[in-house]
Amino acid sequence: MSDTLTLTLYPHNIVWNDPSANRRHVEEVMSRMEATDLFVVPETFTTGFGEQMAAYCEEPDGATLAWARRLAAQHQCLFVASWIVRDGNATYNRLHWVLPDGSYGSYDKAHTFRPSGEHNVISCGRRRTTFTYRGWRIRPAVCYDLRFPQWLRNAAAPDRNGLMDYDLLLVCANWPASRRDAWNTLLRARAIENLCYVAGCNRTGTDGYGGHYSGDCAIVDYKGQPVAEGGAETVCLRQTLEREPLVRFRQKWPFYLDFD
Repeated sequence: MSDTLTLTLYPHNIVWNDPSANRRHVEEVMSRMEATDLFVVPETFTTGFGEQMAAYCEEPDGATLAWARRLAAQHQCLFVASWIVRDGNATYNRLHWVLPDGSYGSYDKAHTFRPSGEHNVISCGRRRTTFTYRGWRIRPAVCYDLRFPQWLRNAAAPDRNGLMDYDLLLVCANWPASRRDAWNTLLRARAIENLCYVAGCNRTGTDGYGGHYSGDCAIVDYKGQPVAEGGAETVCLRQTLEREPLVRFRQKWPFYLDFD
């Protein structure tokens, strides 16, 4: 178990519908980065976000997963990203976490973004997921999930001797600049109500529909205060989280005992 956890968020300017170019670009950035425990890139980083992304779906064990496993091993870090996967008869916006030893897990985006038509081409995930890395409990989420506090509700976990279910909420997103105030506010709200750290990794640039993204990667503490923030010109946002202040705050203010 580690008392600290170093995160690096990369606000990738996604090349529209070009998985090979996007993988190559992320690999180049990782080759220049400082050592980190987690490296995170935005939602649908291989294609950009839109109805077209289903045409670029991969098999669950496809090219991007093999590539991510190689990079995680090479850099000895947890690699986190979402891309589109065809699994059985359904297509999912699937967030992956890939460990240095080659093992991996996944979470399927539960709330597909109806205003863009994502619900027409992507199936909704049905399962909340929490995983452990270096002793930290981490809850993954994808973009629109951030608007649904009941889905992301943290709680005391009976099998963890009264500790909370997760310590870090990790969100990969394609969140447009036109709604950046909502993005920043919701990251803080989820941190406050769940007594946890929240890290949001969002893209930059312009998509194939002309939508603009301003990055706004952020890492927020359990009191709702940003401890690291980035903008459209940020190369990578890096921050080390500490466990002990989080534990002390939860002990002093055990709001979770009164959650419904």
